[in-house]
This record gives sequence, C-alpha cells and structure tokens, in this order.
Amino acid sequence: QVQVVESGGGLVQPGGSLRLSCAASGNIASIYHMGWYRQAPGQQRELVASITTTGTINYGDSTKGRFTISRDAAKNTIYLQIHSLEPADTAVYYCKTATLSAGRVGDYWGQGTQVTVSS
Repeated sequence: QVQVVESGGGLVQPGGSLRLSCAASGNIASIYHMGWYRQAPGQQRELVASITTTGTINYGDSTKGRFTISRDAAKNTIYLQIHSLEPADTAVYYCKTATLSAGRVGDYWGQGTQVTVSS
C-alpha cells in the first residue's frame, strides 16, 4: 500500500507565497511521476504541475509562471512553490503519484491540502 500526504496549505493574503509538500511512503518499488492538481469549489480538478523521475516537468495552462515544482527523489517528496498568490488560486491542492507497488502500477492520491487566498 502507498500513502500520499500533503502539507503546507493555509490562509494566505493576495500577493503572498506558499510552499506545499507531498511525501509518498509505503510499499513503493518505483515512482514514475508525481504531480499536483487542484480543485476549486464547483470546478473540475486540474493539473497544476507534474514531474517525472527523469526530471521532465509539465505545468497546467493556468499555472505557468507563478508555480514551481521540484522534487527530492531520495525522500519520494515533491514540492510546489507558489508566488504572487491570487484569490483564484483558492482550491484544495491534491498530490498524485504514479507508482509501482506490489507488482502493479497505480495512481495514488493524497487527501488534499486547502489553500485559501483572501485578505
């Protein structure tokens, strides 16, 4: 079994910055890629950013520029640095990992961390 835990969310004023963390643990044979997604109320979940084990990075169309994804492969951890936060960034941010575990490749999601941007 694989556990995915996000942390670092909270209430931030517009223009502020935030760093989210996501750690995967458990019966992990290999991680193929990890990524951040977000879901605002009444909206579909969307890609924020993802990174593969080879370091290839993809950003969602609405998150290029102010978002930076990075990883610590040794710790099975990724980070999301967000600058110049806007109220439109308010959402639950989820982490997903595509992982080989117990002989199967599957997607594992965390419970999410709430980011609220408000004055």
